[in-house]
Amino acid sequence: MPGSPRIQRQYYRNGPPHRSGADVSFADLVAIFGFNSIHIGRWVTAAEQQLAANLFFDAFCDLQQMLQVPAEVISLKGSLALTFGIGGQPGVAAFYQPQGRILALAKNAGGGSLAHEWFHAFDHFVAAKSFSVAAPTGRFASRMWLDNLPLKVHPLTLLLEEAFQLLYLSPDKQNPSAFFQHCHQLDQARQRAYLALPEEMAARAFETVLQSQPLKNSFLVSGTQKSAAAKLGIYPDATLTVALSHYWLSYFKQLGASLMLASHA
Repeated sequence: MPGSPRIQRQYYRNGPPHRSGADVSFADLVAIFGFNSIHIGRWVTAAEQQLAANLFFDAFCDLQQMLQVPAEVISLKGSLALTFGIGGQPGVAAFYQPQGRILALAKNAGGGSLAHEWFHAFDHFVAAKSFSVAAPTGRFASRMWLDNLPLKVHPLTLLLEEAFQLLYLSPDKQNPSAFFQHCHQLDQARQRAYLALPEEMAARAFETVLQSQPLKNSFLVSGTQKSAAAKLGIYPDATLTVALSHYWLSYFKQLGASLMLASHA
């Protein structure tokens, strides 16, 4: 209806009924996934809050299923905080704030950006875990890798490195990738450095990988295939997406398996 928040629109998903038709609350998200905190804006009505809680819950359950990880990975071991309907800027659907590790979704911006911002949070979280030097405040693993900082020797960091090489470098690893060069050209045309930023390329690539999976959730991710932005080429093509899917999904599957083993030790 005209003027109503886009949180009230219908979002497509084909996943299992995680809630069995019941409503959940944001408190349930804290209890199940272990988020550090969740804050709701004062202008969010009770009905909007209920809709949002159900949408967030289904989206995070679907993300957990796609990545094959325990719930603690979704909250990044309890370090990630959520806000809904607080602050924001016109035209900004969602954002990740490294200070405070906050993933924020605007009330009136609609869904589809959650996977993108979640990957920013992951990219930030894993920076401190993957390198043999201390991560500067607010630095993302994608940018640290591109700055040629040394990775720790570990099977998971090897998968991460393979993904970053595909994303940023040419096949001979001597030049920028075709995808990077295209994003850089788009930035030059707009006279704004954004699309070719390593953390932005990584987040868009991750959401493209997710939207290419059989399990669909348009609140979690949408727009990587048929949107106007997609037609500009700001997302990886099908070949690159398939290759990245192998490394990133393998990364999370192995992470999930190791965490499950540790929990049963």
